[in-house]
Amino acid sequence: MYAALWRVLPGPIWIRILIVLILVAAVLFVLDLWVFPWVDSIINNQEATVGGQ
Repeated sequence: MYAALWRVLPGPIWIRILIVLILVAAVLFVLDLWVFPWVDSIINNQEATVGGQ
């Protein structure tokens, strides 16, 4: 899958690396902005205290 993506990307090696870095940053941004908060709202978050007196 990654080899097919690499072959589809245009340009020389440094442009391909730049495009891949931008794509990875975009995916991480979307995960952080929408996916992780959505998953957090679904998971039952129980508050627990460790070592309370």
